[in-house]
Amino acid sequence: MAYAKLNATDYLFPSRKHTVPNLGTRAYDRLVHKWVSSIGLDSSLYGTHSMRRTKVSILYKRDKKMRAIQLLLGHNKIESTVRYLGIDVQDALASAENLEL
Repeated sequence: MAYAKLNATDYLFPSRKHTVPNLGTRAYDRLVHKWVSSIGLDSSLYGTHSMRRTKVSILYKRDKKMRAIQLLLGHNKIESTVRYLGIDVQDALASAENLEL
């Protein structure tokens, strides 16, 4: 198997255009819909945002590390992260109380 020799500054999805270094959001969205359709799923039910939300939801359920999720999402307020995940505020508070510093 061949491995790409990427640096930390390289884009995983480079653009084919020479004027911009990375794939644009619209092109990425089209790729996601194409990939979803290719495995027989309804592409109207999946998108780049649902993938983003699914990833952090899985991380939260596994680790309960609200601050890490907040940082990954780029939220300034923990309340925004709680709303985004659609979790109960009491669950989030319990998670925060169990945080080891």
